[in-house]
Amino acid sequence: MSPDTPSKKRANRLSSETSPYLLQHAHNPVDWYPWGEEALARAREEDRPILLSIGYSACHWCHVMEHESFEDEETAALMNREFVCIKVDREERPDLDRIYQTAHQMLQQRAGGWPLNMFLTPRDHMPFFGGTYFPPEPRYGMPGFRDLLQRVAEFYREHRAELDEQNASLADVFRRLESASPATASDSDAPLRAAREQLARQYDRVYGGFGQAPKFPHPGALDRLLRDAARASEQDTDDEALTMAVHTLTAMANGGMHDQIGGGFCRYSVDERWMIPHFEKMLYDNAQLISVYADAWQITGVDLFRRTAEDIGDWAMHEMQSEDGAYFATLDADTEGEEGRFYVWQVDEVRALLDEEEWSTCARHWGFDRDANFEGKWNPHVYVDIDAIAAQDGRTPEEVEHVVDSARARLFAARSERVAPGRDEKILTGWNGLMIHGMAHAGRVLDRMDFIGSAARALDFVRENLWRDGRLLATTKDGSSRLNAYLDDYAFLAWGIVELLQAHWQDQDLEFACALMDVLLEHFEDRAAGGFFFTSDDHETLVYRPKPASDEAIPSGNGIAAQVLLRLGHLLGDTRYLDAADRTLRALLGEAQQYPSSCNALLTALEESLFPGEIVVIRGDDDTARDWQQAAQGRYAPRRVVVALPSSSTALPERAARAQTTAYVCTGRSCSPPIDSLDELEKELA
Repeated sequence: MSPDTPSKKRANRLSSETSPYLLQHAHNPVDWYPWGEEALARAREEDRPILLSIGYSACHWCHVMEHESFEDEETAALMNREFVCIKVDREERPDLDRIYQTAHQMLQQRAGGWPLNMFLTPRDHMPFFGGTYFPPEPRYGMPGFRDLLQRVAEFYREHRAELDEQNASLADVFRRLESASPATASDSDAPLRAAREQLARQYDRVYGGFGQAPKFPHPGALDRLLRDAARASEQDTDDEALTMAVHTLTAMANGGMHDQIGGGFCRYSVDERWMIPHFEKMLYDNAQLISVYADAWQITGVDLFRRTAEDIGDWAMHEMQSEDGAYFATLDADTEGEEGRFYVWQVDEVRALLDEEEWSTCARHWGFDRDANFEGKWNPHVYVDIDAIAAQDGRTPEEVEHVVDSARARLFAARSERVAPGRDEKILTGWNGLMIHGMAHAGRVLDRMDFIGSAARALDFVRENLWRDGRLLATTKDGSSRLNAYLDDYAFLAWGIVELLQAHWQDQDLEFACALMDVLLEHFEDRAAGGFFFTSDDHETLVYRPKPASDEAIPSGNGIAAQVLLRLGHLLGDTRYLDAADRTLRALLGEAQQYPSSCNALLTALEESLFPGEIVVIRGDDDTARDWQQAAQGRYAPRRVVVALPSSSTALPERAARAQTTAYVCTGRSCSPPIDSLDELEKELA
């Protein structure tokens, strides 16, 4: 073992953390602190600015900056001399990340990203300068990191009056953001129509997707288009909405961002054609995409969409689910110091693994007969689809698919022998909520009971390990559960439970969902203006308490909370929940009216408020009840909630069990008489 290996280096204060990202930096020569009173007190006492560095374990450029700067002795000595250095895992502390990303945008007038490196004043923690990745020496039009550190330290010492003035202005902006009064929102679907028009303008008509490279999957936008198409079919046709969604979903499923060999989606495509991904895989992307692909299959019957949804679910269970049932956070982009090394191939390697029929088919299908597409190697991307190969060869699509599946199994087995990407095995409550929702939804749409069982196991884990004394914790790893949970944790978990109830009813799950929403109402709601703050009223006091309306890589916690409140409110007849949803919409629709295509979760809540769907409660114990539920869920009806309760359930007592299977159907606050036959139910739902 060389003297440079981590075990021989002095460990810094991060060595006692559980976050894999923080532990990656535990043997840097930088005197890193985790965020906490020890570091903040030292900065105050020594009047030294704070260097706050935020990243996450699967972040490629975080690794690059660590290697270039944080592992460098000279740079570390400068950091240690001039600053109190704090490392934060943005997945554990989305509150800090959200605040300082917002600050970066205000200070630099451009979006941030990761790694995020912000310089804060020691007493009030207000940011006065920052950026993302900095190279060690000047290049790419950016200053060298060491030069930057010296200049920032000098500026802090010599320009305190200017800093105080800037910080006062920034604090005023934060106060105005936090206390913004609700806009007057009309009870109309104008924001829905505006979002539809914005998405049409952003749509890439050649390659699918929205905007130019790099291209992100935008599952919220795709869900919005599927809902637009369904709602239009109730009134008038909107074939373009469905066309945009189907084109994009097909391009992504056939692209290199979709792992053609092992399933699951990478974070984004670096090119406009969806060919080459940034190779990290995030739980939250796949949690959202599995639902969208399942819905697209239910609408269109296109088998590619079903296969893609099943690929995601199988990948999640195989690669991302712990033995205890919870879902892990991320897979790294890098292997052995190279991005994508695990996923790409040499042609000779592929040819040696396949028989002649497999090679002939898959060379055309995945482009191994073409020029290399990634740094002299091949990242599989569908160039010729199965139907086209079948037509070329005079075979049936089923025969070609069988050959492709056989080749995929061989390549997957060979790839499994490689050094695998690092996996961040911390459990995040909110991201588990998203995946519980996705797996439960896809499970019932695709009739995959193993997906539903996977979701139920994850929920059991969260309830047993992250629900303490009536409150959630945000993360757990290696038996250590910690950190106050955030808005997203409560909202996403409740969202997952409401979906799981439609796949597999349990009274205790309904009680848990209600308990989660009650905590949101008590500790997160802005009682004066409506909506929910990102942090609770007993959370650590930070420079700003956001109330997010727009979606980012994950949906807005306010948008999902409003959806859950509406569905639980109608299911239970609880006006507290319905009123809270209305307050949320009225508080935040002003932002949705300004940037509608960035607020898809909130717009879905608006849609379900303006156009309430059916709440279908089926009571019965025999196969008839199951048949009725499948019939009610058999077509794409995104605003419909269908639950099947056994006669022994004590929930929803106003929908009482009777001698025979019975259905109760309510739309908004109007309910039909009890329904005693499947024909009557189908007529009611038609």
